[in-house]
Formats: sequence, C-alpha cells, structure tokens
Amino acid sequence: MQFQVPQFIEVEDKVFGPLTFKQFIYIGGGLGGAYVIWRILPLFLAAPVALGVFGFAMALAFLQVNGRPFILGVESAFYYILRGKLYLWNNARKTEQASVLKAVAPQTSAAYVPKLSESRLRDLSWSLDINERIAAGTTSDEEKGLRHPSDALSTIRTARSALVR
Repeated sequence: MQFQVPQFIEVEDKVFGPLTFKQFIYIGGGLGGAYVIWRILPLFLAAPVALGVFGFAMALAFLQVNGRPFILGVESAFYYILRGKLYLWNNARKTEQASVLKAVAPQTSAAYVPKLSESRLRDLSWSLDINERIAAGTTSDEEKGLRHPSDALSTIRTARSALVR
C-alpha cells in the first residue's frame, strides 16, 4: 500500500487570498486600531500614530528577522525589558583561588624560568604551561633544565629539516 507523505508542513495555509490567518488578523487589527485612533485623536496627532500602528501591524504580518517571524523578536524584547537582569562580577572568588594555588604550590627556587626571546607569545604560553605543571608537581627534571621552548621540540623533525640534514 502506498501513502502520500506531506512535504510542505512548515508552510501555513493561505486562507484569505494571499494571506494566512495570522497575517489577516494582524492586518485587520492594525486597520481597526488605526481607524479608532483616527476617530478619537485630532488629525495632526492621529496621522502619525495611526501610520505607526498600521506599520507595526504590517511588520507583524510580513517582516521576518533572521528567518524568524517579527512577533518572536517583539516577544523577546518585551521579556528582556520586563524581566530582571543579573550581572555578576566576583573578584573575591578569583583572589580566593589564587590564594589556594599559592598555598598548594610551595615556592621552589630551583625551578627554571625561561628568558623571553623571539616569539614572546610562544614563550609566555610555554612558561605558563611549565609553571602550572611545576605547581601541580608533574614536571620532570629534564623539563626544568630546558633553556628554551624550542629545545623541547628539538626531537620533532619536519620534512624540511629532514631534507637539510
């Protein structure tokens, strides 16, 4: 037995001519709101306000922001304005962690700190890695005795260095 599988399930049905039901409601509400404003306020106030209301209704009906309906953006903005915001910056927690690290890692004068040379960023990242490993107590004596980060990579050979030798 063969069954027909629906293919366009994300497309809303056009109920009123080229408009979906939601679009029709937004446009009808915008027209109704503009008419009420036109009847209540004087002409010089009613014209810009009624155009704004109708323009908002048109945006709700047809505008999409990043592929999503405009009403979802309005809803998100509304909740952002109404809900509380929590901004955290806790400097005390960082100083507590630093003091814990100092207490855990005893000061050793035997640790070698490399001098900065040609690539400052590479040297800094290498020294940070070595200092963390010294603090954790996982370094070997040969790593402490290295004079430069490139010494650690001297055993790695590239194709270019293989051709030169």
